[in-house]
Amino acid sequence: MENEGALEGIRVLDLSRVLAGPYCTMILGDLGAEVIKIEEPSKGDDTRQWGPPWKGGESAYYLCVNRNKKSVAINLKHEAGRDVVRSLARKADVLVENFLPGKMDEWGLGYGDLRKTNPGLVYCSITGYGQDGPSRDRPGYDFIIQAQGGLMGITGPVEGPPSKVGVAIVDLAAGLYAAIAILAAVHHRGSSGEGQYIDLSLLDSQLAWLANVGSNYLISGNPTLRYGNAHPNIVPYEAFEARDRWFALAVGNDRQFTRLCRILERPELAMDPRFSTNAERVRNREILVPLLARVFQERDAGQWLREMEAEDIPCAPIQTVDQALEGLQVVSRGMVAEFPHPSAGTVRLVGSPIRLSRTPTAIRSHPPLLGEHTTTVLRDRLGYDEQQVAELRAQGVIR
Repeated sequence: MENEGALEGIRVLDLSRVLAGPYCTMILGDLGAEVIKIEEPSKGDDTRQWGPPWKGGESAYYLCVNRNKKSVAINLKHEAGRDVVRSLARKADVLVENFLPGKMDEWGLGYGDLRKTNPGLVYCSITGYGQDGPSRDRPGYDFIIQAQGGLMGITGPVEGPPSKVGVAIVDLAAGLYAAIAILAAVHHRGSSGEGQYIDLSLLDSQLAWLANVGSNYLISGNPTLRYGNAHPNIVPYEAFEARDRWFALAVGNDRQFTRLCRILERPELAMDPRFSTNAERVRNREILVPLLARVFQERDAGQWLREMEAEDIPCAPIQTVDQALEGLQVVSRGMVAEFPHPSAGTVRLVGSPIRLSRTPTAIRSHPPLLGEHTTTVLRDRLGYDEQQVAELRAQGVIR
């Protein structure tokens, strides 16, 4: 059907917590997969406690990455709880977990164990450093990986301290790579009938996102520098302060620079051999950038932006998060979604950026309450009767 999700019929068993894993499984859920989220019964996903802000007893952090999932509260420290997970894994297409290496094997829930009864299972482990190497047993934290992986070394003011990115970008990168890897493995299974194991690490993901900066070092052998809001390979490409506020400018080629100089009423700069090509502008940035900064101080940002936009020069005001989320383009694209929640009333969240013409993403269900679907999943997916469910609850195995 045209309005079905692209992953309709795919069942995901989600044993991950916090951000990287839940972000991955939310993407799969947005695409139509059934996601069964396994949570610790007493407190659930750690992010349920990460507030304020809260709404209806749920933290904003938890709400942002757990829509389109069913919550099943199971005590994995109890063998009967692990038996339930094994039963669910036999009926799953994908399993995602982010425990330390070896923990799932210790519980008898590792890939080697579960593939015996489900050879088509796609099993994705997300860890800080991967399943091998000297750091394999270290826990992974976004901030620590940003520091260790070189990202903080290139982020922040030139003369100031190193800075992290304002959002947990390493976790999000790992979640995206995990979703991509899972989709590739599911596609491969379609022709081979075989599942496979995915070893996905935060550090590897962050290194991959160094992109041109990493390549600059590997090609040149020169240490990377911190450029603040500037670009190591393009000039002018940074933030400038106008008379009233800051804005961003990204001059991507020599033609755009010529047009910029005309707007600034400094056409001679485009003909100056020190600035006529991007390579020369990069070499002479310490001369050019202060010169441009002085000119931009002469007028308000709105005036500069209107003239630059008219000449197709990439630019934008530097906005706060609230300004960005309430912007006309964001509203017209429907990127802020509203949906009902049983305890929080109407909840607003950033929607999915994935636009598919025949199988669109959708918010099909609210981020679940802790254990909201435990009984339903055990009954409908595993065939447990009321007595079996009651016994598990009495033993403290489920909530």
